[in-house]
Amino acid sequence: ALKEKKRILSSKSQKSWSTCIYPYLCILDDQDYVNIMLQVPTLHKQSPSGESLLIMAEEMGNRVYNLYSIPQKSHSQMIEKLGSIYNSYAELLANDIEVYKLWLTRSDTFSFGPSLLSDDTPWPMVLMVQLGSLLVDLMVHELKIWSNILNPAQDKKLIPILYHMYTFCSNHKIGFIKPHPIVTQIQRVAMETKLTFDSYVMPMLCPSVPWTSPKSGAYLLTPTKLMRSTDGAIQHQLLLEKSRDEDLHAVLDSLNQVGNCPWKINKPLLYIIISIFNDKGSDKLCIPPPLSEAPEIPRFNPHDPSYTQAEKAYMKREGVKAKKKVAEMHSLRMDALYKLSIANHMRDEIFWFPHNMDFRGRTYRRPPYFNHLGSDVTRGLLLFAEGRPLGPKGLDWLKIHLVNLTGLKKRSSLAGRLEYAESIMEDILDSADRPLDGRKWWMNADEPWQALACCMEIANASRSPDHTKFISYFPVHQDGSCNGLQHYAALGRDVIGATSVNLMPCELPQDVYSGVAQQVEEFRARDAEKGLKIAQVLEGFISRKVVKQTVMTVVYGVTRYGGRLQIEKRLKEIDDFPKEYIWDASHYLVKQVFSSLKEMFTGTREIQEWLTESAKLIAMSGKTVEWVTPLGLPIVQPYHRIKNQTVSRKQISQGEIDSMKQKNAFPPNFIHCLDSTNMMLTSLHCYRAGLTFVSVHDCYWTHAVTVDTMNRVCREQFVALHSQPILEELSGFLLKKYCSRPP
Repeated sequence: ALKEKKRILSSKSQKSWSTCIYPYLCILDDQDYVNIMLQVPTLHKQSPSGESLLIMAEEMGNRVYNLYSIPQKSHSQMIEKLGSIYNSYAELLANDIEVYKLWLTRSDTFSFGPSLLSDDTPWPMVLMVQLGSLLVDLMVHELKIWSNILNPAQDKKLIPILYHMYTFCSNHKIGFIKPHPIVTQIQRVAMETKLTFDSYVMPMLCPSVPWTSPKSGAYLLTPTKLMRSTDGAIQHQLLLEKSRDEDLHAVLDSLNQVGNCPWKINKPLLYIIISIFNDKGSDKLCIPPPLSEAPEIPRFNPHDPSYTQAEKAYMKREGVKAKKKVAEMHSLRMDALYKLSIANHMRDEIFWFPHNMDFRGRTYRRPPYFNHLGSDVTRGLLLFAEGRPLGPKGLDWLKIHLVNLTGLKKRSSLAGRLEYAESIMEDILDSADRPLDGRKWWMNADEPWQALACCMEIANASRSPDHTKFISYFPVHQDGSCNGLQHYAALGRDVIGATSVNLMPCELPQDVYSGVAQQVEEFRARDAEKGLKIAQVLEGFISRKVVKQTVMTVVYGVTRYGGRLQIEKRLKEIDDFPKEYIWDASHYLVKQVFSSLKEMFTGTREIQEWLTESAKLIAMSGKTVEWVTPLGLPIVQPYHRIKNQTVSRKQISQGEIDSMKQKNAFPPNFIHCLDSTNMMLTSLHCYRAGLTFVSVHDCYWTHAVTVDTMNRVCREQFVALHSQPILEELSGFLLKKYCSRPP
């Protein structure tokens, strides 16, 4: 079928998009294209509800590009040179601080031969979608199965495995590829013996190549962008390539530092998780159950006169709900299968996660399925590959970390949390020794799998002859106290707000969410005394949990409408709350939450309004909002209005500036940049101090013995960052770039 398609395309005389991609169907062997179609992960994890055509097309277009790019390097003899430099680099890596300089030094030594600064020209997204769409079209028309494969009594005929369908999303018609129900049924009962992954979605078995430029880093052969982009946006890459090399050194060093941390699998925990996964899972422990546990989809004949219209409508709603539940369960089960399969495959290996970043400078791991940015399950499975003695305070930090994972004692001091941990040592040891048939204390923690892993580490350390010499591989986390509000409080020099987010010295840790809930309760009590009905209904229902999400996201631009929906969701989770008052209650509470935050963070709203107004004026002039972070990273907001262009039944987003998104996104994106800058500064200074350091955005990880040092470095770098005239420098940059004359 592929050869016939190529013959037809080659014989066409009239120009069209299909004839333009004909050359791209000739750059690989025909068998390579067939393998790409048959091995594409989307085909094997097909949900009963289908997969977006865009995702499948992009995925296959990318696979063709990657399969083409790697042999090109081999033909230019780049691979041999790269291997020589990498081997020399790896030998010296452990003893050098400035990683990228070490790589450049080794590159200069091998200055002969082809350049390592690969000038791979990325294919446009439109091209990759066109190419992928053609391959998907072949799959839809050529992949078939016998109709009687599950029931030999039926007529035997070949039917398509995949169907091309359409659905509507926000008034846009979206193409979907849906499997035939027979295929779904076969997949549901089949025992998958082998999963096939591309190498670039797996953790690396060697240290990643250091980033030395926007075009070079992460993988040895697979092309990788320094900055992630969406919808084919290239303005980020162009902006980076215009930057001077020395302006990016700090950012590249930080990416290299966090990417050079070696990891290993917590095997005892892995075996427990796999046993539960194979034994019908557990919703409580976030191990998705198989589809055999899914609710049955109700079947009924809509033309049956014995059903009333109300009964038919009810049955239809229940059927839609059941189908949605089945699709969700399938997706979660496949996601867990991928993660556990990779963890099991890597269980005896030491591995690394190469990093890149988004347009705000927030760092991400390149392997998408299994990494420490993931859920409680994946975080619990990961250990540092390099161990360190606990030292005199390491065991205490493990116990404090365990209490933090339970979600208890949030308002207690570190001494109070340690005292609590000592009081429950029997439960901790029982959890470690008998996790599935003991008291199961760990199962009630907020993060149960990380808590169980910590229980095991505490048990092993406390039973060792000298716990100070016990070698620990366990990562201890230190999480920020609503980091967005911390940055706003520091920018606005709000003393009250700074105190509520732990920027000021206090005997006990402050909790801004509880503080807001308490103030909202005061507002409610005052209004209830005045006779306001909804304030009286809300008595006893205002809690930290109800307001937390709204407080957390208000700093990232959540509107009152979005905040109301968040609070509405929390109120629906309260069984005793009268459902008829949910809308009025959520409308009342979001107003009080915003009022409370305005009182606590007086400068925050003023800064947000200035940033928003600045972005509005810039967008009105037809330009995108740009700025430079304190570490010298150039930022441009990638928001454009969607103007749909159909390409082989596929819509590509292009268009002019989206002034609304440019305006609303500037404040949260600017704060994200400050947060990423603080992380990068902390990572560089921790590396200089000899610490193992990784992060999940505002959550920093290190060994138990070095927690105190990491905390000191983090505070020092936060102070150093906000000692700079950040807003003044931003104002000067915007005036210089966007104003034709001085104000």
